[in-house]
Amino acid sequence: MTDAVFDPGLQPERTLLAWRRTSLSFGLASLVAMRFTAESLGLAAVIVGLVGAGLAVGAYFAAAIGYRRAHASLHRSGALERGAWPLALATAAALMLGAACAGYLVMGALGS
Repeated sequence: MTDAVFDPGLQPERTLLAWRRTSLSFGLASLVAMRFTAESLGLAAVIVGLVGAGLAVGAYFAAAIGYRRAHASLHRSGALERGAWPLALATAAALMLGAACAGYLVMGALGS
């Protein structure tokens, strides 16, 4: 595999950077949500926060693998081959974040 740039517009590289930013944002948001929901949700908040952060880390690495696969396929055949794993893992991380927020709202409503 060559390291030369295939696309002068650097589309695969921009996509990788966007996935990295998104994954880091989901991971950080999951940990922040864990911090703020730990008092009301207890161990469930820790589990949901760590699972969400873990899924975000998985999306980060899946995006890097996808970039390498896309880079190699562009140089090999000129066709772009991408997988859906980064999207699936980022979606799962967002759902974990939503679950933490929903749990926080429900516990707050029950405590009032």
